Amino acid sequence: MTENITKPGGKDVGTLLIAALFVGLGLLTLHDVTGYSDSDSIVFPTTVAYALIFFSVLVIIYSWLKPNLENGFGSGDWWRRLMLVASMIAACLMMPYTGFLPATAVAFVGSLIAARHEGWDFRSAAVFAVSGAVIMGAFYALFRFALNVPLP
Repeated sequence: MTENITKPGGKDVGTLLIAALFVGLGLLTLHDVTGYSDSDSIVFPTTVAYALIFFSVLVIIYSWLKPNLENGFGSGDWWRRLMLVASMIAACLMMPYTGFLPATAVAFVGSLIAARHEGWDFRSAAVFAVSGAVIMGAFYALFRFALNVPLP
């Protein structure tokens, strides 16, 4: 294992880059919602975009003032990080074609495989499958019925 050593006063390059990316994605989202025809559909993505920008700016300020010695990248399994991002991107690309629930299932399964460090057995797989189905159903009901978000 190699150790990441940075000079004192060095900035969290990884943290700053990702936080800046999130600020950009928030701004892109705010620009995208200007083309929505249904005014009710604008509320949720706009709120999330403003929160994303606000908290990302807070992360940038905090990382600039108090940098992390690991340079923002840390250690760990890169395949897990890549699988998490890939499952989220796949879900986003699938959603217009397959709908909310199948795309969310892909994101859930990919995230679960990336996050689970312990071995798998039938009991844990069954518990995660049932709890995942309940969580996805609850989010579907929340978005569809409580928040009136039009879902594909």
